[in-house]
Amino acid sequence: MKTNERGVTDLSTVETDLENPGLELTEEGENPERTRRTEEQGEPEGLKSLGDGLRSSTHQRKSLQPFTRARSFCKTHAGLFKKILLGLLCLAYTAYFLAACILDFQRALALFVLTCLVLLVLVHRLLKGFIGKTLTRCLKPFKNSRLNVWMKWVFAGVILIGLIVWLALDTAQRPEQLIPFAGICMFILILFTCSKHHSAVSWRAVFWGLCLQFVFGILVIRTDPGFNAFRWLGEQVQTFLNYTVAGSSFVFGDVLVKDVFAFQALPVIIFFGCVMSILYYLGLVQWVVQKIAWFLQLTLGTTATETLAVAGNIFVGMTEAPLLIRPYLADMTLSEIHAVMTGGFATISGTVMGAFISFGIDPSSLISASVMAAPSALALSKLVYPEVEESKFKNKEGVKLPRGKEKNVLEAASNGATDAVGLAANVVANLIGFLAVLAFINAALSWLGEIVDIQGLTFQLICSYVLRPMVFMMGVDWADCPMVAEMVGIKFFINEFVAYQQLSQYKDKRLSGMEEWIGGKKQWISVRAETITTFSLCGFANLSSIGITLGGLTSMVPHRKSDLSKIVISALFTGACVSFISACVAGILYVPRGAEADCVSFLNTSFTNRTYEAYVCCRGLFESTSLNGTNLPSFSGPWEDKEFSAVALANCCGLYANAVCA
Repeated sequence: MKTNERGVTDLSTVETDLENPGLELTEEGENPERTRRTEEQGEPEGLKSLGDGLRSSTHQRKSLQPFTRARSFCKTHAGLFKKILLGLLCLAYTAYFLAACILDFQRALALFVLTCLVLLVLVHRLLKGFIGKTLTRCLKPFKNSRLNVWMKWVFAGVILIGLIVWLALDTAQRPEQLIPFAGICMFILILFTCSKHHSAVSWRAVFWGLCLQFVFGILVIRTDPGFNAFRWLGEQVQTFLNYTVAGSSFVFGDVLVKDVFAFQALPVIIFFGCVMSILYYLGLVQWVVQKIAWFLQLTLGTTATETLAVAGNIFVGMTEAPLLIRPYLADMTLSEIHAVMTGGFATISGTVMGAFISFGIDPSSLISASVMAAPSALALSKLVYPEVEESKFKNKEGVKLPRGKEKNVLEAASNGATDAVGLAANVVANLIGFLAVLAFINAALSWLGEIVDIQGLTFQLICSYVLRPMVFMMGVDWADCPMVAEMVGIKFFINEFVAYQQLSQYKDKRLSGMEEWIGGKKQWISVRAETITTFSLCGFANLSSIGITLGGLTSMVPHRKSDLSKIVISALFTGACVSFISACVAGILYVPRGAEADCVSFLNTSFTNRTYEAYVCCRGLFESTSLNGTNLPSFSGPWEDKEFSAVALANCCGLYANAVCA
C-alpha cells in the first residue's frame, strides 16, 4: 500500500494486496508482509479498517459463489423445470380424472364436461398455431372469388330449404305450431315497415341472425342431448347460486333468508357479481365474448365494435357492455350505436339472471333466451336501422379486450362484491317504487271504473285485453293469454323484475298441485305458456331502461347526446321485438316432456301428495273415465285394459274432487 506526495493512500494498492496470492493470512487473519509495510509507512487506522472491509467482502463473495451458480443454473433451465412440473401435474390430474370417472361417472359428469371444454380450447390453440397461417394462406385466393360468393348462397339456400322442410314435417303433427311461425312473420313485417332505410337492409345479417336463433332453439329445446345438456347446466348454475346461503345466513340469519324475499334474492346478486368480477380479472369473460363476437361477425357480416358489444350483453348489463368498446363509441355510425342499444334492451346480464333464477324461474330457459337474443338483436337492428354510412371498424381482426385493472384475485372479488351492492340496492329501489306506483295506478283506474259501473279495472286487466292477440301469436293457448299478456305489459311498462316475480307466483301454484280453475278464475298457466313467457320477458326492454341507457352512453360520449336520443326509442322497440320473436321460436319448438308426455307410467307409481304431474295425469284419467249403470268405472284411451287404472283412479279421487269419484 502506497501514499502519494500529499500523504493520501493509494487505494488501488489495497486491492492488489488482497488479490496477491503470494501474501497469505495468519490464523488471526492478518497478512505479515502487509503489517510490516504498514508499520514502516505509518498507515492510518481508518485505512486499516477499510482494507479489512474489502477483505471481508471478498470472503463473502467467495462464500456465496455456490448459491450464485445454483441460481444461474435454475434461470438457465427454468423452461425445462416448468415443463417437468406441468407434466407431473397433468399426470396427477389424469389419474384423478380417470379414478373419478371409473368410480361414478354420473357423479363426475361436471368434471368430465369441464375437462372436455379445456381440452377443446387447448386443441384449438395447437391447431391454430401449427396450421392456422397455412390454412389462411391456402384460403386467401377464394376470399373474393365468385366461387366463394356462390358457396355462400348455396349454403344459405340449403339451410333455408332444410328449415322449411323440417318445419312443414314437424307442424304436420302439431298444426298449432304454425301460429307462432306466423307471429315471427308478423313481427318481421312490422319492423321492416318501421325501417329507416328500406332499400339498404342487409338481408344477409337478417337471414343469418334469425337462422342462428332458430338453430340454437332447436338444439336447446327440441333435441334430447341439447335439452338435457342445458337442463344440466341450469341445475349446476342453481346449485352454484345456492352457495349464497352460506354467506347470507351468517349475516342475516336462517329465518330471514328463508322467509324474506329481499334476503333470498339480493345476496345472489352480490355473490354472482363477485364471481363475474373474478372471471373478468382472469380473462375468461373476455375470451368467451371475443369468440362469440368472432362467430357472429363472420356469419352476419357486422362490424367488430357492434358485434363485440352485443356479445358482451350476454354476460354484462346494458351500461357495462358499451364500456368494452368505449374508445370507439365516438366514431361509430348511428346504425352501429343502434345495434349496441338494441343488444342491451334485448338481453339480461348474468348478475340479474342469477336474481331471476333465485325467483324460481327455469335456469335453462333463461340461459337459452339470453344467448339466442344476441344474433337476433344484430339481425333485427340491421332491419330497422340499416347501415348507410361508411364504418371505420370493418377490420376482421376485431377489437382487443383488456383484462381487469385489479392487482390480484382478492381485489377483483372485493370490487365485484362492492359494485354489486349498488345493483342490489337498485333492484330494491325499483321493486319498491314500481310496485307502489302500480298499486296507485290500479287504485286510480279502479276508482275511475267504478264511476261508470266498471268493476275491477286495473292496469293488468287493460294489458290482458290489449296485448292478448300479440301473445296468442307467440303460441300461447287462448285460455292462458290474459295472464301472459298481463306479465308482458308489466314488463314493458313497469319492470321485468315485477313481471318475473308474478311468473314465479304462478309457477309455485302450479307446482303445488293447485287446481287450475277455482271459482271460474284461472290460477296458473301451463308449462308451455311458462316457457314462452320466460323467453318473452328476458330483456331490459322497458320504459324505465331508456333513462338508464341514455345516462350510461351519454356519460361516455357527451357530444353525441342528440344522436343517442334520436335512436333510443327505435332501439327499445326493436329490443322488445327480439324477445317476442325468441318467444315465438320457443312456441314453435316446445314439446311436452316428463309426466305431460307419459302419464301412464306416472300413475302406475304410488303418489300421495298434490303436484303438478299428479294434477295433469289425474285430470286426464278423469276425462277418460265414465260410469256405467252399476257405478263401476270404465276406462278408455291409454288407461283401457290397464290393471292399475282402478287403483290410480282411487288415488286421484283422494287428491282431487270430480264427478267420477262419487
